[in-house]
Amino acid sequence: MDAVVMCGGRGTRLATATEKPLVAVGDRPMVDRVVEALVAAAGVDRVVAAVSPHTPATRAHLREREAASTVVETAGEGYVADLDDALAAVSRPALTVAADLPLLDGEAVETVVTAYERVASEADGTAPSLSVCVPADRVRALGATLDTTFAPDGRSLAPTGVNVVGEPDGSDRRLVRADDRLAVNVNRSRDRRVAARLLAERQRGAET
Repeated sequence: MDAVVMCGGRGTRLATATEKPLVAVGDRPMVDRVVEALVAAAGVDRVVAAVSPHTPATRAHLREREAASTVVETAGEGYVADLDDALAAVSRPALTVAADLPLLDGEAVETVVTAYERVASEADGTAPSLSVCVPADRVRALGATLDTTFAPDGRSLAPTGVNVVGEPDGSDRRLVRADDRLAVNVNRSRDRRVAARLLAERQRGAET
């Protein structure tokens, strides 16, 4: 499966002069952490980074490091329009990931890919799409901000920035995971602090 990292947003809510994908969490740019997670994940064949005129430094950074297999230029006219541009460069189904998920790792990505394979095997022949969500209460418990929630079946959920986009005529499915690695999108300074704390705790746990 191809994976697309969305790296073209302005990131105005983060209030930093650094382009959002290059903002460091745990002394490493967020986009590097996301690309590394995708490269490490079984089931991901190619990583495509979608940049825009708003992120020229990110474009240069990715090309210099040769971090992604391909860097795709989008118009920078908004997430949906940029996603359409990026999807034109890959085959579907495609995994799409926001560049502001610094807690993501290969195992978390594999969980999504495996869940999608199960959903696809039950579909009617067309490739479905899969939206990955986390319980809103989990995001609040971590101290991260919640910009968007919805409540299907009475459960308050938050989107994660991780999805699988299938064929246009495929069905839409949802995966709910109470997974901290998917729960923190760094949109504001507060989210950056939460992500840095959780990364530090993960590192300490790995060392014991």
